[in-house]
Amino acid sequence: MSDILHIDPNQRDGRFSRFELIGWWDQSRLASAKALVIGAGALGNEIIKNLALLGVGQILVVDFDQIEHSNLSRSVLYRESDCGRRKADAAAERAKEIYPQLRIEPLYANVVYDLGLGPYRWADVILGGLDNREARVAINRAAARVGKPWIDGAIERLDGVARVFDPAIGPCYECTMSEVDWKMLEARRSCALLTRNEMEQGKTPTTPTTSSVIAGIQVQEAVKLLHGLETLSGQGFVFDGTYHQSYVVNYTRLDDCPSHEALEPVTARPWSVDRTTPREVLERAQQDLDADAVLEFNHDLLATLTCQACQETTPHLASLGKVTERAAVCPKCGAPRAPGMYHSLAADSPLADRTLAELGVPAWDILGARAGDRFVYYELAGDQRDVLRSLSNDKESM
Repeated sequence: MSDILHIDPNQRDGRFSRFELIGWWDQSRLASAKALVIGAGALGNEIIKNLALLGVGQILVVDFDQIEHSNLSRSVLYRESDCGRRKADAAAERAKEIYPQLRIEPLYANVVYDLGLGPYRWADVILGGLDNREARVAINRAAARVGKPWIDGAIERLDGVARVFDPAIGPCYECTMSEVDWKMLEARRSCALLTRNEMEQGKTPTTPTTSSVIAGIQVQEAVKLLHGLETLSGQGFVFDGTYHQSYVVNYTRLDDCPSHEALEPVTARPWSVDRTTPREVLERAQQDLDADAVLEFNHDLLATLTCQACQETTPHLASLGKVTERAAVCPKCGAPRAPGMYHSLAADSPLADRTLAELGVPAWDILGARAGDRFVYYELAGDQRDVLRSLSNDKESM
């Protein structure tokens, strides 16, 4: 990295002129960059603010929460009048006040089951500002599938950590998880694997000062990544806010970790979840692979709910993550119902003529098809405009 400053006394002082004094700085790279920011809480606010100040050109903000009064003490982009609004909407609006030329769009979605792989493949840099393991695992697996590094941040009390994961060449987030982490993750699900609402209301004690430090490191790593400089790949910057004994840790790649393989080859197709059926995708897969091709999904999908007491089975099409434990109670006897799940689908399935949206496939996802040991993957690019809106460039994805 060069520390040489370029100073021209005759140059007019522009918006980004102080950045451009850094020898290696390329403002045009940032102006053309596409950032996917997942989470618009305390960390997300600082991440978005910093990206706007730096002149990053395009940002897609993903969040599914509303602003509460407790957010106001930790989130620089929110005002008291915003309480009750969607976080992503307010964050995008305030970011444009910081940098009017910024192209930014909010997306109201749960990262675990509402966000397809398309936005990950679109992004040049992925930044996570989340407060739970389940969401981090979802981001980690999605980023690995599209072959992209991602930058994670975590804060608690006065401490925090910022880390860069690139599953293609080093350890991923799941490689860092301990047995205790996995048990805590499993505790967020009932024995029937259905979401437990009461366990998703956990609150993490944080401060705006710690989120500023960690988000600052995250965005600084993003700038380095976009410039092709060395980053904290496979490492974590641990911030001790109590004693300021901060340090960098190295993570170890686990050989048996399943979350390192990218999906390839990926072909963009003009399909959308609202108008495309599994049969249409399979017909193309049969041409590309074999007549016995089977469709594979990225999320566990639910087909039925069966009452263990009544022995009555009811059709229930959805992504498994969207079905709460409460919804799985039998309306007749009150007993819990077991989910009938599937992860793949063949042409002879009775569900082959339902739309992908009806099955619970998120918009702008990537679907896989398998025949023996051969695979192909299709990006549902027909959804891109609906997801990205003003950020959409159809020519780029087709």
